[in-house]
Amino acid sequence: MTSRLKPIDQQRVDQYLSAPQHQVERQPFKVWRLLLIVLGIVIVLGLLSRFLGSLVL
Repeated sequence: MTSRLKPIDQQRVDQYLSAPQHQVERQPFKVWRLLLIVLGIVIVLGLLSRFLGSLVL
């Protein structure tokens, strides 16, 4: 895909993106860990709501 920027502006963007602070190595995304966290939160909130419901009724 061609850039719509002027060459000098594209050079500035390339220089900005190649700076060391923008070269952070990221860990791979772990779907199962996210699923377990969400599932754990749902279970804890469900148990909390049952407990609070038993106190009220």
